[in-house]
Amino acid sequence: MHIYHNSIINDTGARGILPPDTCGKDYVTGHRVNSNRVISGMSKLENIKGVIFDLDGVICFTDQYHFLAWKEIADKEGIEFNEAINERLRGVSRAESLEIILEKATREYSAEEKTALMEQKNNIYKEHLKDMLPTDLSKEVKDTLDELRARGLKLAIGSSSKNTEFILERIGLDGFFDKISDGKNIINSKPDPEVFLKAADMIELKPEECLVIEDAEAGIHAAVSGGFHNAGIGSASKYAKTENAIASFRDILELV
Repeated sequence: MHIYHNSIINDTGARGILPPDTCGKDYVTGHRVNSNRVISGMSKLENIKGVIFDLDGVICFTDQYHFLAWKEIADKEGIEFNEAINERLRGVSRAESLEIILEKATREYSAEEKTALMEQKNNIYKEHLKDMLPTDLSKEVKDTLDELRARGLKLAIGSSSKNTEFILERIGLDGFFDKISDGKNIINSKPDPEVFLKAADMIELKPEECLVIEDAEAGIHAAVSGGFHNAGIGSASKYAKTENAIASFRDILELV
């Protein structure tokens, strides 16, 4: 399995489970001035000193691994689970994801049972993550990150995932980012801005000095409520609160 920025292709050349709304589509690139209009062409944002990236769906794609892990749990419990439900899990915490899945359950689950299910899911997910390799990081993403670094920008991760460091290690980016703010050091997950506020604090910048890159609506809402500039890629390029809609990862270079 090879994971590229805009597609997931297995070793036979066949498409696997794709991140919803991110593959096979063209997105308008521009600056969103209201909820209904995008102006073509982008202009640089003023006074941006740092970029904070979501991980899943931005730096790399692990959506299919989340899907497979939750699907295994749901199947064991006899709970309906499909890609439409999986789409609702984008950008939210593991606990919140489980609550969404359990909406289809035919019985109530105790706190202890929920904890056990989340642990099982994460163990399955981490086993799938072992399949990831440095070659799963697209050249476009790596080249863009290198250019941002060369321009002197501070770079951080702002992700709800508790597996951030493991994923970065698998794709060859361990130690690359200045700081990591993720599910291990926050109480409130997106759309609460805590993960981004902590990332900004870690790199010693104000929110207005940072550009947040997101692919999920919850992340865009978190960036807006935290006072950050934001750019949405994939499905996030279409949200009303997205400040800058970008068609590809390298378009970040047009903004900073």
